[in-house]
Amino acid sequence: MWLGQAAYLGPSMRLNAHSGSVHCFALGVDAPFTLQADDIGERRTRSALIPARTRHRVIADDGRMLFFYLDPGSGLAEGVRARMTERTPSVGLDYQHESSLISHVQETSFPDPARLREFVDPPNPDAMDERIRTAIGIMRAHPDQKMSAPQLAAEVHLSTSRFLHLFSANAHTSFRRYRLWARMLHVALAVGEGADLTQASTEAGFASPGHFSDSFHAMFGLTASRLFSEHTRLVVLDTR
Repeated sequence: MWLGQAAYLGPSMRLNAHSGSVHCFALGVDAPFTLQADDIGERRTRSALIPARTRHRVIADDGRMLFFYLDPGSGLAEGVRARMTERTPSVGLDYQHESSLISHVQETSFPDPARLREFVDPPNPDAMDERIRTAIGIMRAHPDQKMSAPQLAAEVHLSTSRFLHLFSANAHTSFRRYRLWARMLHVALAVGEGADLTQASTEAGFASPGHFSDSFHAMFGLTASRLFSEHTRLVVLDTR
């Protein structure tokens, strides 16, 4: 994990159909995978960029998958999309540097997470409206505070309607979905520091363990308890 971002490397987990809160870059480390989405039907590919709020399903065999979740505050999503050699109205397919990334991941059983980020880090991150960047920073820092859109709009001196429009245009996801993402990151960081899921989800602002579990499954296609039952190793690189 990095500030505002997360990556997963491991078994495919047999994910259900789901819709993420932020863009997700998916790579079949050991073999191609099948991507199902409305505008492409079913496609076999080695890499894909799936935008936020796009309902999809990743069907992989027994090999490993890399999922890289691209926080809008990082400026990574547009850089990655520009490097996809095929772009449909929703998803991007076939990453330009796919072979190099696969080779790097296959070189070791546990590749350096910081090195992985270099493969998707664009030289010139896309510009973001500073007011939206400020709002995202507030949401990351205080995920447990149920700040509404009108409250955050006032913090950055915008009307609510203008704030929501700018947020969607700059973050490529909705205010509500990003707020959920910020809470999920808070849970992951807390678990990485030794908290249990119930404690971590409560501190992140989820109404109940059931609320957290349902939200996690809808966002990632599996339950949090199943993810951590697979002996997942959580590495936190930077929380600043």
